Amino acid sequence: MDVETERTFGRQIAALAAEHPDKPALIFAATAGFEMAVSWWEYEKATNRLARYLIDRGVTAGSMVVIGLWNSVEHVVLTTAAWKLGALVLPLRAALPAHERDQILALAQPALVCAEWDDIDWPTMSRSETILTYAYDDQPLDIDPPHPGKAIASGGSTGRSKIITDPTWNPVEYSARGSKLGARHGSVQLLAAPLYHNSPFLSAYGGLADDHVLVIMERFDADRALDLIEKYKVNYAYMPPIILRRIYLRPGIAERDLSSIEGIQSSAAPCPEWLKRAWIDLIGAEKVYEVYGSTEGIGATIIRGDEWLAHPGSVGRSSGSEIRIQDADGNALLPGEVGEIFMRPASGEVTYRYIGAEPKSTADGFQSVGDLGWLDDDGYLNIADRRTDLIITGGANVYPAEVEAVLGTHPLVDDVAVIGVPDEDWGRRVHAVVQPRDPASPPTPEALDQHARNDLTSYKVPKTYEFLPALPRNEAGKIRRSDLVRERESGWTSAMVRPKRGE
Repeated sequence: MDVETERTFGRQIAALAAEHPDKPALIFAATAGFEMAVSWWEYEKATNRLARYLIDRGVTAGSMVVIGLWNSVEHVVLTTAAWKLGALVLPLRAALPAHERDQILALAQPALVCAEWDDIDWPTMSRSETILTYAYDDQPLDIDPPHPGKAIASGGSTGRSKIITDPTWNPVEYSARGSKLGARHGSVQLLAAPLYHNSPFLSAYGGLADDHVLVIMERFDADRALDLIEKYKVNYAYMPPIILRRIYLRPGIAERDLSSIEGIQSSAAPCPEWLKRAWIDLIGAEKVYEVYGSTEGIGATIIRGDEWLAHPGSVGRSSGSEIRIQDADGNALLPGEVGEIFMRPASGEVTYRYIGAEPKSTADGFQSVGDLGWLDDDGYLNIADRRTDLIITGGANVYPAEVEAVLGTHPLVDDVAVIGVPDEDWGRRVHAVVQPRDPASPPTPEALDQHARNDLTSYKVPKTYEFLPALPRNEAGKIRRSDLVRERESGWTSAMVRPKRGE
């Protein structure tokens, strides 16, 4: 889009504030229990004041502003104010480990950091400073630079940290995508996931650009989420599988009023088949959406619940992109053959940039983020795993996602992570870390072994099991698989159990 004519996010907020100044734009649900509404006019004025304060702090077009806050009104207001100046915003987890945080800050070279971190060497401001700016003018700014795009950090838990930027991304343009995922103009949207992850970030700001009322949860709590859905008649929400699971397992879920929901979107991690079916039964297949993609935005697939019922396990067909499955030598594979997933935007133009890494690209512009999968005869994509998670055991390849999908259907299993651990005989041994549905009554290793053998060839069946009350996850719901692997690099711990029937 021509930068001379693009509608910036700041200009969109000003237009919505003029259209309905008293309508709520933001409703903040604090962990402490109170709730606070911010009108569109208040939102517009607060961002103008804060933008002028940021100018005094040295922020200009092209600056990087880091926000290390939990979800909050201040988070949204500061992001919007920075965008009004043409500055790029990088949201980070408020409790990010210092080593990972400092790596990212060194890459970002921020002009300003808004966080409660007192041990960093970059210019900082506190959360309270975002609202203590009443001495500044709240009228529209004289400048309206092109929207600077977005920036998201990635990779700290699985490898070297990097920042993924896309200077072409604009919430005003992105807002049109919401209609493909069950949202509509003027929806009430629940923000239950943290803003430092790509999907909730896109959903939140794309929604605001489309006149959504954004109900912001400071931190997720399943019971509070259900209360907010009922109270504010929530229409749309981004919910990764961990959030879907925790809400669905609340007592009395079938009696809760979810009739206002018109669409929920899941991504970030594979959604277990039982959980997908449970939500389809709960709110209707036409309201359940799943998206597969990456922060890089090189391509995406979308599938709705009724389509998924005809293609269970799939993450859908391409939406605005091309997909190719390749082997290790770069050869295109046939339907049904597992290989690395490469995508290319339909426009042929890849717009993201890495800070701290190099992309993996083919000569004709297809790129990969390392996931493995296959296409069926109808062009539906199925995910096998990430290449880094592949287990080579006794010379055979085992994709953890396939084993997890089978074990996850056992009625006593709430969740499971399958990893490879060192083994003298096999090189790497297939090992399952199980989160029981009832920690007081976990399934036996023998029961899981038999369950797995019903659907898996023998070398894919876990040789050892262990049980944890909860799998380690980040707040987007992704299992911290690297933590599980690192803690088990000895190959054997006292918590590991072999099924009595043997290997």
